Amino acid sequence: MLNWNDIIRFSVKGNPTPDRRVEKTPEQWRAQLTPEQYRITRQHGTERPFSGELCSVYEAGEYNCVCCGTPLFDSTIKFDSSSGWPSFTQPIKENAIKYIKDTSFGMVRVEIQCNTCDAHLGHVFPDGPAPSGLRYCVNSLSIDLKKEAAHE
Repeated sequence: MLNWNDIIRFSVKGNPTPDRRVEKTPEQWRAQLTPEQYRITRQHGTERPFSGELCSVYEAGEYNCVCCGTPLFDSTIKFDSSSGWPSFTQPIKENAIKYIKDTSFGMVRVEIQCNTCDAHLGHVFPDGPAPSGLRYCVNSLSIDLKKEAAHE
């Protein structure tokens, strides 16, 4: 289980190697994504709090990168942070997320990106619930929910 010290270490000393890489031109990303998905994932944008459709969804499934389909988070570690964005306590795999030190807007934060395609997802903070204490604060438009199939 990752903790805040791991996140800081990754953001300073380098990230884990992803299982694969996906690289496309800006034109290819624009053709694939909606304008708002492009603004958020490729131009490091942020959606307005409480505006994302996945903010209050808690159905069983897997949250994948909207750009490349890489599994990022599992619904079992999603929680209501009251922040206005979907929040998770851990990535699905240690090497699913890339951590970047972010000093924009006069503060120090850790940006999270898809480690496969560098899509901007949001930020991670050390104010989440036990046991990890992490809160991965993710833009709804940067992820897709792949719902678990109902068992018959």
